[in-house]
Amino acid sequence: MSFLTFLKDNLRWVFGGFLLTFFSSYGQTFFIALSSGHVRAEFNLSHGDFGSLYMMATLASALTLPRLGRIVDEMSVARTILIVAPLLALAAASMSRVSHLWILVLTLYALRLFGQGMMTHISMTAMGRWFSAERGRALSIATIGHQVGEAVFPLIFVAVVATVGWRYTWLMAAVTIILALPVLWLLMHSERQPRSTDAAERRPVVRHWTRGEVLRDPLFYFTLMGVLAPGFIGTTIFFHQVYLVELRGWSMQTFASSFAVMSLMTLICALGSGGLIDRYSAIRLLPGYLIPLALACFSLALFEQQWTVFVFMALLGVSYGFSSTLLGAVWPEIYGVHHLGAIRSVIVATMVFATALGPGLTGYLIDIGVSYPVQIGVMGAYCLVACVVMLHISRRVIARQRLLS
Repeated sequence: MSFLTFLKDNLRWVFGGFLLTFFSSYGQTFFIALSSGHVRAEFNLSHGDFGSLYMMATLASALTLPRLGRIVDEMSVARTILIVAPLLALAAASMSRVSHLWILVLTLYALRLFGQGMMTHISMTAMGRWFSAERGRALSIATIGHQVGEAVFPLIFVAVVATVGWRYTWLMAAVTIILALPVLWLLMHSERQPRSTDAAERRPVVRHWTRGEVLRDPLFYFTLMGVLAPGFIGTTIFFHQVYLVELRGWSMQTFASSFAVMSLMTLICALGSGGLIDRYSAIRLLPGYLIPLALACFSLALFEQQWTVFVFMALLGVSYGFSSTLLGAVWPEIYGVHHLGAIRSVIVATMVFATALGPGLTGYLIDIGVSYPVQIGVMGAYCLVACVVMLHISRRVIARQRLLS
């Protein structure tokens, strides 16, 4: 099936998935950080104070996700959206009115839980469950909502804040979610069923594991070794980007401009990886997707020239693009789709933990004198070790599935 034919036949569902990840931006770090200066000024918080509150809210949302995320298995996607989207809108509205510190923490918790957590979780679970042979394409289209949000929301936010202030900007964000809700419901209320014309029978037979069975499977934890790497490494390096720029003597403006390279490569590779996954399967591609990330870390650790940052961003974009699609497809291939919501909720919670703890751990190591370039080099070495582990996992999973055939 050609890409255009696929879009024509499935536009309503993949566009719905795209909109879910797009509006998850209101709970993503990059969007919340746009208000950090205003929030710190109004509450008289230092960078460390606000960072600690944000980490506390993020970790709390991670603890909640495994229990809340199961609702995608227990009710329809459309009904889940009717619960989650208004709660995200309420959190955004709360941000526009927040006046007490404890309300700020609760608001950040809600933004992280319903935005970054649940909106993305619903989208990825729906695409994983509703598509089989074309799962990679569906996920690749849905996941670029993240990249589009990162590209357009900062520009819109800055422009609107200059006109009406940061509080009314958050209120307008809440309004856009409410306005989008009927569209999301219309797109997603009729759930897609994988069809025989999808050639789903070419996929290996997969047993539908429960979450309890997955948590008792040793392969699950080894697979997490690779899954957690992109988020942990990317978040950690970006969190300490000012320190890195000062350490290398680079220009902050040049470093900021390199993000465009990463975004472009992420978009290209996210779309391109969908077809590769549908052709070869996510399990077979799993061992190789961390190689660009390892090379990105080594380039940043070993070279001090300013051009290095563009090499790093390009390689990071390749890894980000593949991981954004691959990690949505690999879990249903390994564990089936009947309990996918409950399984993914544990995975998403673990990833949130990793991204929350990474900057703090690295900052502690910097404080006690451990070289930051050496730390980045160790991250690259970790990726290579994880590639070897993923190769073993891939072979084990394929062998396990053959026994079911």
